[in-house]
Amino acid sequence: MQVYDTANRLAQEIRNSEEYKAYKKLKDEIYQNPEKKQKVEDFEKLRYDIQVMEYSGQEKDEQKNKKLEEMYATLVENKDIKQYFDLEVKFNIMIADINKIIAESIKDVL
Repeated sequence: MQVYDTANRLAQEIRNSEEYKAYKKLKDEIYQNPEKKQKVEDFEKLRYDIQVMEYSGQEKDEQKNKKLEEMYATLVENKDIKQYFDLEVKFNIMIADINKIIAESIKDVL
């Protein structure tokens, strides 16, 4: 059971981290504004669709990629949305680092 206790402590540490708090706070603020929320959701949906296409081995859709780049360029003109994307990256790096640490510790059985 100790491993579960440790996992729960890690989850709490993540929720208490500056990366999580800053990202969540700004995400909540953006999502309270219907216009910003819709723009970010549209961008994230297109980004997801492109990733799914790439992972499934489909040919790149240059039009979708160009549209994604254009959407991003427009979105980051808004300082709150730019900061949101920056915080999202910072948070995701932290999570990836944590996953890497865990994966390294069990690589001999994978």
